[in-house]
Amino acid sequence: MYLAHFGLKEFPFGLTPDTGYFFPGFGAQSALNTLLVALESGEGLIKIVGEVGSGKTLLCRYLLNHLESQGWAAAYVPNPHLTPVALNQALLGELGGEDGGSDERGLALGLTKALELRLLELARTGKPAVALIDEAQAMPLETLEALRLITNLETEKRKLLQIVLFGQPELDARLAEPSVRQIRSRIVFHERITPLSPRETPVYLMHRATQAGAAAPLFTPAAAQRLHQLSQGMPRLLNILAHKALLLTFGEGLAQAEPRHVRLAARDTPGARLPWWQFWLRAA
Repeated sequence: MYLAHFGLKEFPFGLTPDTGYFFPGFGAQSALNTLLVALESGEGLIKIVGEVGSGKTLLCRYLLNHLESQGWAAAYVPNPHLTPVALNQALLGELGGEDGGSDERGLALGLTKALELRLLELARTGKPAVALIDEAQAMPLETLEALRLITNLETEKRKLLQIVLFGQPELDARLAEPSVRQIRSRIVFHERITPLSPRETPVYLMHRATQAGAAAPLFTPAAAQRLHQLSQGMPRLLNILAHKALLLTFGEGLAQAEPRHVRLAARDTPGARLPWWQFWLRAA
């Protein structure tokens, strides 16, 4: 009934990172442009940082789909809280290789050699390889060091495996550790995903609604403005508030959400807040 009421084919503000809803806002598009240029140059190590809920995972999966459609061999590691051996195993498996070795030391050496051979095989066939590592701030320091060793694999022309680290700002703190200064020095390109601007938020809301089948805006301009204020332009929080506001709108049988629906949605949503200057204006 909710979908039929708004003329939708699916829920437009879900939290699953569906690449069909990727929105090329300034922050996401800037990061994507940096990634595409960096990967084309073949330099090796790239870092993308963004706050919780800024759209890092959606960008990561969008990039993954794009690269695979362009003939890249891509490894996706969604949870890098792994030992160095487990990371090598995950990369090798994602890239279609087979491991070797029996005991722990033999397994480690066998995996390293098998990964190198697989990457050389891909290079001979003209297929570039990339590893996309999400939530990289969770990677243990010893695994970050193992990643540096992987970046040593190269031909005379380019790296055998390019690596993109997606992480929260805590990733910068981990990379500041003296023990991993060598891998920090190898990061050639880096970008920070910024929140949606006040002008982008109404366009973002309409984009997602249209993708879900809506023929008209689901939020009044004032409601869209209030959504931006309460979410500070962070896509995940914006989606949560928008979904709750539409549920309240549906309950009243209305076609568009209004500011009061957004305020009610924010009451039980952790993190929804007005900036300090908005409180000052309301108190004045």
